[in-house]
Amino acid sequence: MELELTSAQCRALRARAHDLNPVVMIGNAGLTTVVLNEIRSNLNSHELIKIRVFSDEHATRDRWLDEICTTLHAAPVQHIGKILVIYRPVPAEVKTRKNKAVAKRKPARRAKRSYQRQ
Repeated sequence: MELELTSAQCRALRARAHDLNPVVMIGNAGLTTVVLNEIRSNLNSHELIKIRVFSDEHATRDRWLDEICTTLHAAPVQHIGKILVIYRPVPAEVKTRKNKAVAKRKPARRAKRSYQRQ
């Protein structure tokens, strides 16, 4: 079950992905469970990621893109050369965990200059 995107959503996501660097690389071993887990964790963190594939065969890259999207319930945004762009919205339970982690942080320290102005 892949996530479906409209053409306007795809265009906006491609624009957002333009400045991104690949965070996951698929090497000679291919698409393993370790690579899928790494993609899953990066999608939970970033929603939109780039993946670099070190395979010269276009059909293999297409097959891996389809497999990633169906396994992780994500949407393919773009496939140019050896770069794949994938999008999946962050699940609600992950968002709540992130918000709790941010709430537990200490307040920012005041700079030295801020004490001198008093």
